[in-house]
Amino acid sequence: MGKLTVQALRAVLVLVLTGTVFVQVLMAWTVISGNDPEDGSLPLTPLRLITILGLVTVEVTLVCVWRLVTMVRRGTVFSPAAFRYVDIVIGAIVAAALVWFAVTAVNAPGQRDDPGVTLIMGGIGVAILGVALIVLVLRMLLAQAVARDGEAARMRAELDEVI
Repeated sequence: MGKLTVQALRAVLVLVLTGTVFVQVLMAWTVISGNDPEDGSLPLTPLRLITILGLVTVEVTLVCVWRLVTMVRRGTVFSPAAFRYVDIVIGAIVAAALVWFAVTAVNAPGQRDDPGVTLIMGGIGVAILGVALIVLVLRMLLAQAVARDGEAARMRAELDEVI
Protein backbone atom coordinates (compact mmCIF):
# COMPACT_ATOMS: atom_id res chain seq x y z
CA MET A 1 0.00 0.00 0.00
CA GLY A 2 1.48 3.32 -1.06
CA LYS A 3 2.30 6.12 1.32
CA LEU A 4 -0.25 8.46 -0.30
CA THR A 5 -2.98 5.83 0.00
CA VAL A 6 -2.20 5.28 3.68
CA GLN A 7 -2.23 9.01 4.38
CA ALA A 8 -5.52 9.50 2.52
CA LEU A 9 -7.14 6.60 4.37
CA ARG A 10 -5.90 7.91 7.71
CA ALA A 11 -7.27 11.37 6.91
CA VAL A 12 -10.68 9.86 6.16
CA LEU A 13 -10.53 7.78 9.36
CA VAL A 14 -9.71 10.87 11.43
CA LEU A 15 -12.53 12.89 9.85
CA VAL A 16 -15.10 10.15 10.40
CA LEU A 17 -13.92 9.52 13.96
CA THR A 18 -14.06 13.22 14.77
CA GLY A 19 -17.56 13.47 13.31
CA THR A 20 -18.87 10.47 15.22
CA VAL A 21 -17.45 11.71 18.51
CA PHE A 22 -18.95 15.16 17.90
CA VAL A 23 -22.39 13.71 17.18
CA GLN A 24 -22.14 11.42 20.22
CA VAL A 25 -21.26 14.29 22.53
CA LEU A 26 -24.15 16.40 21.22
CA MET A 27 -26.64 13.55 21.60
CA ALA A 28 -25.37 12.63 25.05
CA TRP A 29 -25.61 16.28 26.11
CA THR A 30 -29.18 16.49 24.83
CA VAL A 31 -30.20 13.37 26.77
CA ILE A 32 -28.33 14.32 29.97
CA SER A 33 -29.34 18.01 30.02
CA GLY A 34 -33.02 17.26 29.56
CA ASN A 35 -33.28 19.75 26.69
CA ASP A 36 -35.00 17.16 24.55
CA PRO A 37 -37.76 18.78 22.49
CA GLU A 38 -39.86 15.63 22.09
CA ASP A 39 -43.35 16.17 20.80
CA GLY A 40 -44.38 12.58 21.43
CA SER A 41 -44.50 11.51 17.79
CA LEU A 42 -41.21 9.60 18.02
CA PRO A 43 -39.39 8.15 21.02
CA LEU A 44 -36.36 10.40 20.53
CA THR A 45 -34.51 9.56 23.75
CA PRO A 46 -34.31 5.80 23.03
CA LEU A 47 -33.33 6.55 19.43
CA ARG A 48 -30.59 8.89 20.62
CA LEU A 49 -29.24 6.31 23.06
CA ILE A 50 -29.29 3.63 20.36
CA THR A 51 -27.52 6.03 17.99
CA ILE A 52 -24.80 6.66 20.57
CA LEU A 53 -24.26 2.89 20.82
CA GLY A 54 -24.24 2.58 17.04
CA LEU A 55 -21.58 5.25 16.78
CA VAL A 56 -19.45 3.33 19.27
CA THR A 57 -19.46 0.39 16.84
CA VAL A 58 -18.28 2.70 14.06
CA GLU A 59 -15.52 4.13 16.27
CA VAL A 60 -14.29 0.68 17.30
CA THR A 61 -14.14 -0.32 13.64
CA LEU A 62 -12.25 2.85 12.73
CA VAL A 63 -9.61 2.25 15.41
CA CYS A 64 -9.14 -1.37 14.29
CA VAL A 65 -8.83 -0.32 10.63
CA TRP A 66 -6.22 2.25 11.70
CA ARG A 67 -4.24 -0.50 13.44
CA LEU A 68 -4.53 -2.80 10.41
CA VAL A 69 -3.36 -0.02 8.07
CA THR A 70 -0.38 0.50 10.36
CA MET A 71 0.37 -3.21 10.14
CA VAL A 72 0.10 -3.07 6.34
CA ARG A 73 2.48 -0.13 6.22
CA ARG A 74 5.00 -2.02 8.38
CA GLY A 75 4.56 -5.23 6.42
CA THR A 76 3.31 -7.19 9.44
CA VAL A 77 -0.34 -7.64 8.49
CA PHE A 78 0.20 -11.29 7.55
CA SER A 79 0.72 -12.30 11.14
CA PRO A 80 -1.48 -13.74 13.88
CA ALA A 81 -1.66 -10.29 15.53
CA ALA A 82 -3.92 -9.06 12.71
CA PHE A 83 -6.62 -11.59 13.62
CA ARG A 84 -7.43 -9.76 16.84
CA TYR A 85 -8.31 -6.56 14.97
CA VAL A 86 -10.27 -8.36 12.25
CA ASP A 87 -12.23 -10.29 14.90
CA ILE A 88 -13.06 -7.04 16.69
CA VAL A 89 -14.25 -5.51 13.39
CA ILE A 90 -16.50 -8.52 12.79
CA GLY A 91 -17.91 -8.18 16.31
CA ALA A 92 -18.47 -4.45 15.84
CA ILE A 93 -20.33 -5.04 12.57
CA VAL A 94 -22.56 -7.65 14.20
CA ALA A 95 -23.18 -5.22 17.08
CA ALA A 96 -24.05 -2.51 14.54
CA ALA A 97 -26.60 -4.87 12.97
CA LEU A 98 -28.13 -5.53 16.39
CA VAL A 99 -28.26 -1.79 17.04
CA TRP A 100 -29.97 -1.33 13.67
CA PHE A 101 -32.52 -4.01 14.56
CA ALA A 102 -33.15 -2.09 17.81
CA VAL A 103 -33.76 1.09 15.78
CA THR A 104 -36.15 -0.90 13.59
CA ALA A 105 -38.02 -2.20 16.64
CA VAL A 106 -38.31 1.27 18.20
CA ASN A 107 -39.44 2.77 14.89
CA ALA A 108 -41.89 -0.04 13.99
CA PRO A 109 -44.91 1.14 16.04
CA GLY A 110 -44.90 4.44 14.13
CA GLN A 111 -45.01 2.57 10.83
CA ARG A 112 -48.32 0.75 11.29
CA ASP A 113 -49.80 2.46 8.24
CA ASP A 114 -46.81 1.54 6.10
CA PRO A 115 -45.18 -1.69 7.34
CA GLY A 116 -42.99 -1.74 4.23
CA VAL A 117 -40.63 0.73 5.93
CA THR A 118 -40.10 -1.72 8.77
CA LEU A 119 -39.43 -4.52 6.29
CA ILE A 120 -36.92 -2.37 4.43
CA MET A 121 -35.21 -1.47 7.69
CA GLY A 122 -35.07 -5.16 8.61
CA GLY A 123 -33.55 -5.86 5.20
CA ILE A 124 -30.87 -3.25 5.87
CA GLY A 125 -30.07 -5.04 9.14
CA VAL A 126 -29.67 -8.32 7.26
CA ALA A 127 -27.39 -6.53 4.77
CA ILE A 128 -25.24 -5.28 7.65
CA LEU A 129 -24.94 -8.87 8.85
CA GLY A 130 -23.93 -9.75 5.27
CA VAL A 131 -21.05 -7.29 5.55
CA ALA A 132 -19.93 -9.13 8.70
CA LEU A 133 -19.96 -12.37 6.70
CA ILE A 134 -17.87 -10.77 3.95
CA VAL A 135 -15.30 -9.65 6.51
CA LEU A 136 -15.35 -13.17 7.96
CA VAL A 137 -14.50 -14.57 4.50
CA LEU A 138 -11.68 -12.02 4.23
CA ARG A 139 -10.46 -13.17 7.64
CA MET A 140 -10.34 -16.74 6.31
CA LEU A 141 -8.28 -15.52 3.37
CA LEU A 142 -5.94 -13.78 5.80
CA ALA A 143 -5.63 -17.02 7.77
CA GLN A 144 -4.69 -18.89 4.60
CA ALA A 145 -2.11 -16.26 3.71
CA VAL A 146 -0.59 -16.41 7.21
CA ALA A 147 -0.47 -20.21 7.04
CA ARG A 148 1.20 -20.13 3.60
CA ASP A 149 3.66 -17.51 4.81
CA GLY A 150 4.56 -19.73 7.76
CA GLU A 151 4.90 -22.76 5.50
CA ALA A 152 7.14 -20.83 3.12
CA ALA A 153 9.34 -19.72 6.01
CA ARG A 154 9.61 -23.32 7.23
CA MET A 155 10.52 -24.55 3.74
CA ARG A 156 13.15 -21.80 3.39
CA ALA A 157 14.66 -22.88 6.70
CA GLU A 158 14.75 -26.50 5.55
CA LEU A 159 16.34 -25.45 2.27
CA ASP A 160 18.94 -23.40 4.13
CA GLU A 161 19.83 -26.49 6.18
CA VAL A 162 20.28 -28.56 3.03
CA ILE A 163 22.49 -25.96 1.40
